[in-house]
Amino acid sequence: MNLLFYLQGGVQLASDATADSLAMGADGSTTDQSIIEVMIDSWYINGPLLILSVLAVYIFFERVMAIGKALKEESNFMSKIKDYVHEGKIDSARNLCGTSDTPIARMLEKGLSRIGKPMEDIKASIENIGKLEIYNLEKNLSTLATISGAAPMIGFLGTVIGMVMVFAAIVEKASFEIADLSSGMLFAMLTTIVGLVVGILAYMAYNYLVARVSKVIHKMEASSIEFIDILEQPSR
Repeated sequence: MNLLFYLQGGVQLASDATADSLAMGADGSTTDQSIIEVMIDSWYINGPLLILSVLAVYIFFERVMAIGKALKEESNFMSKIKDYVHEGKIDSARNLCGTSDTPIARMLEKGLSRIGKPMEDIKASIENIGKLEIYNLEKNLSTLATISGAAPMIGFLGTVIGMVMVFAAIVEKASFEIADLSSGMLFAMLTTIVGLVVGILAYMAYNYLVARVSKVIHKMEASSIEFIDILEQPSR
């Protein structure tokens, strides 16, 4: 009998809650308003997430433009460098590198400035410039990676705070209704969603940029090897 009584009571409670939610308005205006209010009330969670999202967007587009600029290469660039070196026009080759604002051009310009010195010195100078260029390409990528990990954690913090609000509402009232728990549950779910969305987008942006940087690095390595081969050809 007791079990049947509790089951009937649970069904009645669910029915009442459904009826109340329908009575709020078929257009959902009350629900929308409550979501907006919860978003405002959770400013100390969603505020930092908004800042992180803006920062992530800025880093992404700034790096996309910088890396895209690094990937640009003048047509027949290496062929012209090869012709100038074989003809002994080192100054012309350096001027060509100076007019091309790319990591590859800066590497080769440094190598050209070391012509006449031992090959190991030329290779070392190119390698040093290459490391500096890679460092510049990877600028702020670590910040983007941090955002991708920190944003979901901040969102989960909002989840914990929302659940604490739910249990606090239960403790404060001897008898409670589903509506008494709605604000805490909305708080928990909304902050989780915002944190996960920011984190997922930042993670995807980070991986995309890393792949682009790797492409630039491969081109730099290939160009440096080709340049060393050009310098060694006259001595063969």
